[in-house]
Amino acid sequence: MAEAYIVDAVRSPMGKYKGGLSSLHPADLGATVLRAMFGRIDVDPGAVDDVIWGCVGQIGAQAFNVGRNTWLSAGFPDTVPAVTIDRQCGSSQQAVHFAAQAIMAGSMDLVVAGGVEVMSLVALNSQGDVGPQLGMRYPFDGDLWNERFGDQEIHQFRGGNLIAERWGVTAREMNELGLRSHELAARAWDEGRFDREVVAIGECRTDEGIRRDSTMERLEKLKPFVEGGVLTAGMSSQLTDGSSALLIASEQAVRDHGLTPRARIHTMSVVGSDPVLILTGPIPATKKVLARAGMGVDDIDLYECNEAFASVVLAWVKDCGVPLEKVNVNGGAMALGHPLGASGARLMTTLLHELERTGGRYGLQTMCEGGGLSNATIIERV
Repeated sequence: MAEAYIVDAVRSPMGKYKGGLSSLHPADLGATVLRAMFGRIDVDPGAVDDVIWGCVGQIGAQAFNVGRNTWLSAGFPDTVPAVTIDRQCGSSQQAVHFAAQAIMAGSMDLVVAGGVEVMSLVALNSQGDVGPQLGMRYPFDGDLWNERFGDQEIHQFRGGNLIAERWGVTAREMNELGLRSHELAARAWDEGRFDREVVAIGECRTDEGIRRDSTMERLEKLKPFVEGGVLTAGMSSQLTDGSSALLIASEQAVRDHGLTPRARIHTMSVVGSDPVLILTGPIPATKKVLARAGMGVDDIDLYECNEAFASVVLAWVKDCGVPLEKVNVNGGAMALGHPLGASGARLMTTLLHELERTGGRYGLQTMCEGGGLSNATIIERV
C-alpha cells in the first residue's frame, strides 16, 4: 500500500471566546493559516488534488462549504476542489484520515486536511438549538430515536459526569489534570515549543486561554455545571476560535515537488460507542488502532487525547493503561481550548512538532466526538 506523509502542519493561536480572533470571518481565519502553510513549503497550491476541511457549526458564516470558501479566500486556484465534513469534534482528524486514505488508495497525491471553528460567532450546538425556533425538530427527538433511547437527555455534560461516576474519577483528580494542563501549556510557550507550529493572526500571537494564575484552591471553588454533577469549567475544554491545517503527500508527490516528509500516517481507526455516554470512544479507538498496528501502549512515545473533559482523559488513561506522563505534554484543551472543527488538526500539529522536538518515533492521537464516535491515529516520525 502507498504511504501517506505529513509534509507540514500549522495552526493559528487558540483565541478565547470573544477574544482576539472573534471578529474574524471563519473563511478568513482558515485562509490565513493556509497562506502561512504554503508560504513555508515550495509547492504550487494548484497542484493540490483536494481540500478536506472540518467544521461542526455549519450554519451562518460557516455554512455553504466553508472549506471551499476558505481556499478561495486564500487566493488559491479555483480549480482545486474542497469539501467540508462533520464528524463532530473529530472533524479535522477525520479530514486527515480521508486525505491519507485517498493517497494510500492511489487516487490523489497532495491533499490539504484541516478545519476551522469560530465559536464566538457560531455558538456551540447552534444548529440543534435554533432548529425548534425555526420550525425544525431537535436532532434527538425522532420517533425511532425515542423508541430506542427514550427521551433521556443527550448532552456532553451528562456524559462527562456519567463517565466520572462509572470509572471512579474523583473531582480532585480532575482538578489536578486541569491545573496540569494550564501549567504545561504555559511551560510550552515559555520554552518556545509552540513557536514553529503557531502562525500569528494579527495581534493574536499566543494561545489566549492559558490561566497562569490557576491554583487547586481556585479550581475547587468552582461550581458544577449541573446540580448533582461534578464537572466544572476548570475540568472542561474552553469555547475557542481557531484553525489548523496539514499538507498530506504521496511518495510520488514528495519526489515530484522536492518535499521533505516529516511523518507518515502509520495506522488509523474510527469507532462508534455509546451515544448516551457520548465520550467513551477514545478507549475502544485506542485499543483498535494499537491492535491494527501490532503495538502496545508502551510502544508509543507521545499521546494526544483531547481534553473535552478531564473525566474523558482520566477514564481513558485508566482503561487503556496509558502513562499520564506521556499524555498532552504541552497542555490540552482545558488550557489551549477546543475549536471543534479545528481541534483534530490542532492536536495532530502539536503531536508532530513535539515528536520532532523530543526525537520520539511514534505518536498516537485520539479524541471523543459527539454522537458516540472516536478517531485514533498513529503517526511515525521520519
